[in-house]
Amino acid sequence: MDDLRDSEFLFSKHAADLPDSRLFILACFIAGLVGILTIAFTAFQWRRNINLSWMKAVARSKKNPKARNKAPAASHTWVLESAVRAKNTNCCVCLKSLSSSQTLGSVGATDTFINRCGICAAAAHLGCTSNAPNDCKCVSMIGYEHVMHQWAVRWAEISDQPEETSFCSHCEEPCSATFLAGSPIWCCLWCQRLVHVDCHTALSNETGDICDLGPFRRLILSPLYVRELSQASPGGLLSSITQGANEIASTMRGRMRSQSKKHKSGKESSIDTGNTSITSDTSAGSIADTSLIVNGSHSMEDASNDISNISDQRINGDTDNKGGLKPNFSRSGSINQKYESQMVGKQRYEIIDLPADARPLLVLINKKSGAQRGDSLRQRLNILLNPVQVFELSSTQGPEVGLYLFRKVPHFRILVCGGDGTVGWVLNAIDMHNFVSPPPVAILPAGTGNDLARVLSWGGGLGPVERQGGLCTVLHDIEHAAVTILDRWKISILNQQGKQLQRPKFMNNYLGIGCDAKVALDIHNLREENPEKFYNQFMNKVLYAREGAKSIMDRTFADFPWQVRVEVDGTEIEVPEDAEGVLVVNIGSYMGGVDLWHNEDENYDNFDPQSMHDKVLEVVSISGTWHLGKLQIGLSRARRLAQGQSIKIQLFAGLPVQIDGEPWLQQPCTLSITHHGQAFMLKRAAEEPLGHAAAIITDVLENAESSHIINAAQKRALLQEMALRLTS
Repeated sequence: MDDLRDSEFLFSKHAADLPDSRLFILACFIAGLVGILTIAFTAFQWRRNINLSWMKAVARSKKNPKARNKAPAASHTWVLESAVRAKNTNCCVCLKSLSSSQTLGSVGATDTFINRCGICAAAAHLGCTSNAPNDCKCVSMIGYEHVMHQWAVRWAEISDQPEETSFCSHCEEPCSATFLAGSPIWCCLWCQRLVHVDCHTALSNETGDICDLGPFRRLILSPLYVRELSQASPGGLLSSITQGANEIASTMRGRMRSQSKKHKSGKESSIDTGNTSITSDTSAGSIADTSLIVNGSHSMEDASNDISNISDQRINGDTDNKGGLKPNFSRSGSINQKYESQMVGKQRYEIIDLPADARPLLVLINKKSGAQRGDSLRQRLNILLNPVQVFELSSTQGPEVGLYLFRKVPHFRILVCGGDGTVGWVLNAIDMHNFVSPPPVAILPAGTGNDLARVLSWGGGLGPVERQGGLCTVLHDIEHAAVTILDRWKISILNQQGKQLQRPKFMNNYLGIGCDAKVALDIHNLREENPEKFYNQFMNKVLYAREGAKSIMDRTFADFPWQVRVEVDGTEIEVPEDAEGVLVVNIGSYMGGVDLWHNEDENYDNFDPQSMHDKVLEVVSISGTWHLGKLQIGLSRARRLAQGQSIKIQLFAGLPVQIDGEPWLQQPCTLSITHHGQAFMLKRAAEEPLGHAAAIITDVLENAESSHIINAAQKRALLQEMALRLTS
């Protein structure tokens, strides 16, 4: 009994002490959490102070005459930018944070602005810009025997750097930031190598600060062969404010134009009036960009109009009976002279005495393409390459400026950053220039569908590119890519008497008439009215799906088979009664990767496999928007109709038409499709030996032409034969 009473007493005492123990544990947990947060905050401040001290040490070392770079000084190219995009960034002059910047009068009352260099990515307060050191990338080193290292602070985090560049070039120790104090780091603006500031003197004594341009030396346009034709206008606060005000004003004008289009009739705005519908993936407004400053280009409208007046027989070589390209270099003398004079006035640089083994890359970026990432791509490519070779396309600057700069380069390659419409724009410009050895074209898929990029193994969008190593991997693949051939087709729009109604259009991928073109036209009109909705590739596809869903129950094209007449190689082809659209296909990808022909299908013994360089087109039909959706997810197939080299489609009613994703509403006419020529494209070499062998053969043929062992015509014939053999 006494034992029971003692146990009850102990239990009641323990229950009374239990709340006190819980409170003690909670207090200890809170105290420990506060301690951990205090330690983390102290470590963060410590690291921040160390990084700031590193930058100050770099600034002091650059001011030291004994440590001054041997490379020539170059001023920054400042572009006004919102301070919201400059988080965790310090001013390159005062080294203070850019989170609190100056406002730009009443224009920027709701935002703050900074200056960002469009070449090296350095940033500065508006008031500090005039005191910024002239340590930007020097695009021209004429007179130097070798390219010199340009050591500078890496102001922007670059994810495109090769792995080997994370170590010091001299001591081979890691150059990553740590909590421990150490030597500050410099980065070469050309080869992207890193060096500790303490190691720079020893490295300079060993190498003389000579730069080999790094792993992409063959693609980089060496500054030793770039000569500046005119001096840049002086920078500073006033020029930055003026440029920023021009950019804001241009944006406002673009919005006003888009608002005014909402009050116009949809038919009136969609009727095609010329050949401008295939010049870009989206409408390009007037914008103030870095490429206009770096490359010194202004309005291109007059030059484009002059070039487009050249007859298409003179634009591209005819095809001979043996299937090869027969170049035709006759051009209008007066147009040539006017074009030359316009180009000379717009060039700031020229390329002179480039070595025969150089293979520089000309980059053409359309920032208005579906992914809307042109600014980021341009900045990153300016860091990896010579900014002179990077051009931004817009309504005021076409590919002609870059092509004219490279007109004397015997062998170069082109990288088009955009969608299928941008690629067509560039290929048209290449045709107009009549190069003796036309440059092959690679594609960085920045559009919505990116069908041609898919066929050439460059991917279906920027997402996979970033996951596979970023731009460094792309540049490596371009250098080792194989040259292949792409058929190009001319579409003549004729009336009943056979008279041409407008300038001919050119097709690379496909031509669609009917329900698929209707969806593309609705998206085009929506983009014109609300461009802000098309801000990335995924959202663009969502809007395409939404517009397609709206048309599923719409039987607008129920009478389509009786509104068109299709003739292939002189033979009339019967259009199925359930057809609501006809597609003429040149490549094996449509609408973001749909294969309409299916070469592996053995149910059609009377048709040949599809090829993009056999000078033959494929004709298929689709039975409505619902059929398009099933094609997209692989639940159905298009109906094969015919194959041929010459196709005529007669329209008896006004129908939507699209070429490579660029739509318009076409009134009754006859569409005549004939072979226009062939373009050289770069195809990413596959991992198997055959792909690498093709890339090696391409390089051998280019070297043989440079050594005058073979001529340009022989090289073209050999490349054509190689492309045919690789796909047979």
